[in-house]
Amino acid sequence: MSPVDLLEDSYSPGIPSHTAMGSRVEVHRFRAGAVAGTVFLALLLQAFLPIYIRKASLLELPLLVTLYFGLSRRNPARGLLLGTVVGMAMDGLSGMPIGLYGIALTLVGYLASTIGGRLDVEHPYSRLFLTFLAFHFQHIVHALTRRWLLNEHEIIFSLTLLFASLFNAALAVPLFACLDRLRDSQD
Repeated sequence: MSPVDLLEDSYSPGIPSHTAMGSRVEVHRFRAGAVAGTVFLALLLQAFLPIYIRKASLLELPLLVTLYFGLSRRNPARGLLLGTVVGMAMDGLSGMPIGLYGIALTLVGYLASTIGGRLDVEHPYSRLFLTFLAFHFQHIVHALTRRWLLNEHEIIFSLTLLFASLFNAALAVPLFACLDRLRDSQD
């Protein structure tokens, strides 16, 4: 049993198993290695795709993967841990100071898990909207962290960021549908 499994079994996030409407909230399990394999592939593509395709720099695949698994698993501790690991790996691959993406994706993973336990996140429109918001939230946290910790100026909003958020949100809908196939068949 992994430390994350122990954490999930012993941690009660305080999120009721029923939403305000009274319907049961599903917590999804995934096939063995699905999360690690998906995260590795997302990090690999994020690191090497922009080298060959210039417009691929608009993609935020690690953010999308963190958001998806956070929304699906609905455990804030797991979302926090996944966001931290993915963010730190992204920092290591980007050549930026370690911790900038780590802080931002940790918060995204935690919030995604918390929101996933309270809202219906299986609908394509909710996934589109949540991805749009998560993209901007992650960027704002990243930019403010850069300003406060490194005293570097980074633009908080631009048309390029708006286009990138719309592109990532539109990509998230079919990507999340594909990732739904990785769920354990016992769900």
